[in-house]
Amino acid sequence: MTSIKVFLLLFILLHLTACKDSFLDVKPSTDIVSPKTLDDFQQMLDYPRVNQTSALPLLSSDEYSIPEEKDFLTQSNLERNVYIWSDDRYGGQTSIEDFNYPYEGIFYVNSVIRGMEDLKDAAVDRKKYNHILGHAYFARAFACFDLVKNFVAPYDAVSAGQELGIALKLSPNIDEVVQRSSIQENYDQILSDLKRATSLLDAAITVNRNRANRPSAYALAARIYLSMRNYESAERYADSCLAMYDKLIDYNTVSLTAATPFALDNEESMLYSTVGRNYSLVLYASIQNMSIDNGLYNLYADNDLRKSIFFSKNAANGLIKTKRGYSGSSRFPYSGLATDEIYLIKAECAARKNDLQNCKDYLFKLLSKRYKTGTFTMDDFSTKAEALNKVLIERRKELVWRAGLRWDDLRRLNKEGANISLSRKLGNETHILEAGSARFVFPIPTNESIFYTLNK
Repeated sequence: MTSIKVFLLLFILLHLTACKDSFLDVKPSTDIVSPKTLDDFQQMLDYPRVNQTSALPLLSSDEYSIPEEKDFLTQSNLERNVYIWSDDRYGGQTSIEDFNYPYEGIFYVNSVIRGMEDLKDAAVDRKKYNHILGHAYFARAFACFDLVKNFVAPYDAVSAGQELGIALKLSPNIDEVVQRSSIQENYDQILSDLKRATSLLDAAITVNRNRANRPSAYALAARIYLSMRNYESAERYADSCLAMYDKLIDYNTVSLTAATPFALDNEESMLYSTVGRNYSLVLYASIQNMSIDNGLYNLYADNDLRKSIFFSKNAANGLIKTKRGYSGSSRFPYSGLATDEIYLIKAECAARKNDLQNCKDYLFKLLSKRYKTGTFTMDDFSTKAEALNKVLIERRKELVWRAGLRWDDLRRLNKEGANISLSRKLGNETHILEAGSARFVFPIPTNESIFYTLNK
């Protein structure tokens, strides 16, 4: 948006929250107006913050390491503390953008939902009206889920009604103080918003990949139900998504040497988003002396095209860097919704109910597009355990550096009894994150936003 005009609501928000990254960096003007048309509301939803997610899960996950202690010491307090899972994760920092950004996005969305009420009976393009409103409900669900999967405990159907979740902000009134709801209430609201979104959104995926569509809403529902360990519902929504949109990229057509192998509007991406905070350690092709974990890198066979498409290896020092992924030329890691993830959700859910043939079929459809032509053969498995193990390995390999997915997998798999602990070695000291530790939850920052209060 290049117009001098900005929306009054956005201007008020940015100045009340003292946000460093101004929407347009404009000064107050008599040209400031409030949104009135469908195009105005669409522009609000196109603001990048609406789709941005937390980078903290990338900093904490087991997908990378910092080989040298001296390089660890060059990072910010927050990056160091999150890397070793310190009790003081934020190093004394009280305002955390990874927590604030989703709430900022929710403000924009709530402003759209409230403002669209004034056009409910107006003579406007009804299809366009419904799609924009559906996009708003989708975006609120997307932002709320990013908050709950990072800042509250992993979902457990037994205890979710008693454990505290995030504060659900459903109004654009910035003076309204909202108390924390239960985790169950969080998920009920998220899924309710998604249900509304799917009833309103268009089915078509357009060149504007930042705009929601019905397949991406089904995909988000599948992701959320997988996180909740409700595998029956996850499979149902994965089926609904793939019935509408199931395209896969043949990696034999992708450059093995390009630093930017994929376009932003590549055909697997249904909904584009990235992390919001640019910590130096999490950027694609980070210049810091960090390296993708060797154990992860060695999972890829030599004829697996992902080994060259996803990574570059420095022959001199052995450091393995991530190339740019599905976010195109952006250096910010992709956190959107793509069909490869949905194929893997389908395969995992099939494995969990011992439907081995469907598990094999969906893995084959995906993996046959990932290996050099004529070299891929499907591993045989005859038990549920073998099938599930295969799918989970492929999730690690396929969804690497997809912001938050590995971290959320660790949380949910440990709830399944996987007993996965993480460790970091720095100098002579080893740091361990035990399975089931409370440090798998990022603390809510101490200077919570003006409309948020803690129930301790």
